[in-house]
Amino acid sequence: MTYSCARIFLLVFLSLLYLAEANIRHYKFNVVMKNMTKLCSTKPIVTINGKFPGPTLYAREDDNVIVNLTNNVSYNVTIHWHGVKQLRTGWSDGPAYITQCPVQPGGNFIYNFTLTGQRGTLLWHAHISWLRATVHGAIVILPKRGVPYPFPRPHTDKVIVFGEWWKSDVEDVIKQSTQSGLPPNLSDAHTINGLTGPITGCNNSHGYTIHVETGKSYLLRIINAAVNDELFFKIAQHNLTVVEVDASYTKPYNTETLFLGPGQTANAVLTANHPTGNFLMTISPFMDTVVPVDNATATAFLRYKNTTTTDSLTMSKTPPINATSIAQNFSDSLRSLNSLKYPTNVPLKIDHSLFFAIGVGVNPCATCINGTKTIADINNVTFVMPTMALLQAHYFNKSQGVFTDDFPGRPLTPFDYTGGNNSIPLSNLQTKNGTQVYRLEFNATVQIVIQGTSVIAPESHPTHLHGSNFFVVGKGLGNFDPLMDPKKFNLVDPVERNTVSVPTAGWTAIRFIADNPGVWFFHCHLEVHTSWGLKMAFLVEDGKDSNEKLPPPPSDLPKC
Repeated sequence: MTYSCARIFLLVFLSLLYLAEANIRHYKFNVVMKNMTKLCSTKPIVTINGKFPGPTLYAREDDNVIVNLTNNVSYNVTIHWHGVKQLRTGWSDGPAYITQCPVQPGGNFIYNFTLTGQRGTLLWHAHISWLRATVHGAIVILPKRGVPYPFPRPHTDKVIVFGEWWKSDVEDVIKQSTQSGLPPNLSDAHTINGLTGPITGCNNSHGYTIHVETGKSYLLRIINAAVNDELFFKIAQHNLTVVEVDASYTKPYNTETLFLGPGQTANAVLTANHPTGNFLMTISPFMDTVVPVDNATATAFLRYKNTTTTDSLTMSKTPPINATSIAQNFSDSLRSLNSLKYPTNVPLKIDHSLFFAIGVGVNPCATCINGTKTIADINNVTFVMPTMALLQAHYFNKSQGVFTDDFPGRPLTPFDYTGGNNSIPLSNLQTKNGTQVYRLEFNATVQIVIQGTSVIAPESHPTHLHGSNFFVVGKGLGNFDPLMDPKKFNLVDPVERNTVSVPTAGWTAIRFIADNPGVWFFHCHLEVHTSWGLKMAFLVEDGKDSNEKLPPPPSDLPKC
């Protein structure tokens, strides 16, 4: 086959044009210890480049991102790019012992992925033990150059990261819990961009401040990087218009209170519509059951131009800690944009219809304080972390002794999931331990009904899927009704997410397409529940074409 000079010139021109559009973004992440003072107490913490929160990663849709990570601390480390779809780049997804062995002290690893078809705000965080408490930061994905937002362009944007803070070493917290079999100690404070706000009795506790000008609008890129807490966010006398969640555009939704579970993100437009003034910003926890939670409120400030720090502060009232209606109303009001440019392609025909009962239980533990330990499970299976990464075992056909592909698609012993402990068989308090995955053929369509249970105590579960977004097609309280509830599913414009909160003693239905070959983690994003075993993984097989297959691992992939 021959090409004319004009055709060759056109191909070269188009290639150069593509390269000009799709940039390569290089970042250097040095894992280092840093002394940090909060609540009038100083401790060393694990950080990226000495920052808490860590550096913001900026890129555009379709950019290639290369992050060179060097581990200079005594802990094993991995980084997960939460919400990044990682199309055929599962080796860079980051969860320890799922897609990679951890980067050991003194080690190095280059994460290499492309932000395919995504724009908005996501986060990155450590994905091993509880290091994500201090090792986390924002991912800002701008639209392609020249492509406008589907809403009026704001004056500028601001990144706001929620976090949790322990006075003690977080690794000691989870270690003590594991040894005792008891729940871990609660955090001592919440933070907004690393700051708690003023604390009674501690003069060196300061708050983050956003400076605004009357008449201008601001895009707030809001991230819940907390370890274990779902959080409300408010700004006194200001409403916010949500335009995106989890890097997917939504129909504009105006509200005075935002609700985010750990791992969830939202872009919300703030219009500065006061002439002057100082206004309080707050994050406060949500918990509508008997489970204890850190009840501390973190504060920050919105300050208008020509307003001083000594001018009066307009206060706001935080929602009650058990404000179920506020949390559910926020989640229920989100709808995908579903426009011609950004359609909502919900799977209508389902190949795998799964039912996952999730909750906590109790297993024997001879070395624990009460002879038992608290655990968590999906379909009565408590996931056991392997010592070899699942993706490596799968790719090199070495699964024997590492994992099995017989994860149950529904509970082996159904029961009244939300009827209270009196309705729960004693056999369901104890779980089976195993490293099991659920196998999916390439391009299979999947529906999961995630059913919360009342074993021990009902609780809201923010649940995260790696490697793919999903559509939240339905939710409700009590037990899922397979005959009546699907009739109420939203199959037109359901919100698209990577993390969804399953309501306390309720259920949530999600749908996705398994179009990304690899091994993908599925787990509760409350770190305490992940540690207890509320997790599993999907194994998505290769497709037929070369661009539907998982490529070989990079040469610098860490060894276990």
